[in-house]
Amino acid sequence: MPGLPSDLDLHRIQMKNMTEVTMFILMGFTDDFEVQVFLFFLFLAIYLFTLIGNLGLVILVIGDSRLHNPMYYFLSVLSFLDACYSSVVTPKMLVNFLAENKAISYLGCAAQMLLFATFGTTESFLLAAMAYDRYVAIYNPLLYSVSMSPSVYVPLIVASYVGGILHASVHTVATFSLSFCASNEIRHVFCDVPPLLAISCSDTHTNQQLLIYFVGAIEIVTILIVLVSYGFILLAILRMHSAEGRRKVFSTCGSHLTGVSIFHGTVLFMYVRPSSSYALDHDMIVSLFYTIVIPMLNPIIYSLRNKDVKEAMKKLFVRNWFLSKTHY
Repeated sequence: MPGLPSDLDLHRIQMKNMTEVTMFILMGFTDDFEVQVFLFFLFLAIYLFTLIGNLGLVILVIGDSRLHNPMYYFLSVLSFLDACYSSVVTPKMLVNFLAENKAISYLGCAAQMLLFATFGTTESFLLAAMAYDRYVAIYNPLLYSVSMSPSVYVPLIVASYVGGILHASVHTVATFSLSFCASNEIRHVFCDVPPLLAISCSDTHTNQQLLIYFVGAIEIVTILIVLVSYGFILLAILRMHSAEGRRKVFSTCGSHLTGVSIFHGTVLFMYVRPSSSYALDHDMIVSLFYTIVIPMLNPIIYSLRNKDVKEAMKKLFVRNWFLSKTHY
């Protein structure tokens, strides 16, 4: 009859009522205040080290002319990504350690997931681009400046960001299209996909499939690029007659391989597996490892084994020391 709502309209009204969640509660690790205070200072120290290490590397690459080549441009973009990656999660987590109200708004949660997934996916693509850069530099060093000109490395960096934004958008839209009617308590310290799927009262099968297939496809493609690149690098090493040349290649590539292995290992463990094997308490620790610990480790990994970066750091410290002495 005219003027009366149809069954479809009633269903839409019911769905709207079910999804009217205005905020989520980030439950975190523990309710023990003493443990929370300890974790606050621990993660604050890690976060400060992460910011200083990564932004310091960016400034170092910009300021030292010897580091003005594609390899270090990629490294500076990676460092910037890590600083952003950690900043999306850590400040809110630090506040929640000491605050009674651990709420995050619906839109705030969506924004956190979008940014977190964007930076994470972009880093995955960027690590693959860095492997290709190392292959070009080692397999055919005479043509490196031509093969990795700005017209090549700038589109690679831009494509990494675009891929990250598109991938993050898919999961964010898919996750926040679900209904959250049973609980708004997220057993995590930030808004990640698996813990949000766990509290949804909708059918999450499609979301779980998206997670496995999309993340799996990105992991396969990026890891394959890394493996193929390093396969050619290994061939180049075997052809080298100079022990010094081999040592230099190992020192340059070893840090990148270490970073790639740690990053992809944790991502594969977190996302490319059946939902039945999710254990949110364990996953919380693993996800903190790649969002907070890995960004802290990357400046160490890429600096300690890189002679050019160490020389640039020494030069910067000596110059600052000299300026401070002459000033006083």
